[in-house]
Amino acid sequence: MKHWLPIIFISIVLIYWQDIALKIGPSPEVPTQHNDKIVMYSTSWCGYCKKMRKLFNDNNISFLEYDIETSREGRVQYDKLRGRGIPLLLIKGKIIRGYNPREVMAVLKGV
Repeated sequence: MKHWLPIIFISIVLIYWQDIALKIGPSPEVPTQHNDKIVMYSTSWCGYCKKMRKLFNDNNISFLEYDIETSREGRVQYDKLRGRGIPLLLIKGKIIRGYNPREVMAVLKGV
């Protein structure tokens, strides 16, 4: 059993390496040209992106959107932010990954 523990540990580290690297690595490079804007990196087919658009539109919140499949500039920025899923939001310099309306509204309110 003692011989299996290092193998199991290494396997777990390899499986979760990207998550570990995000936690302990340097912060992603945040595009500075959008400091005062809300930016959403999305795709046209993403259901959660549609829900986030609706949230913004229903609350009269203006935002800039990049479709990472059609916009070269958007894809470059998404990669610099270490994008791994969509929607990816940049609000007041804070990165929000995925559909999380509570966190979005909290950041917008300054909470």
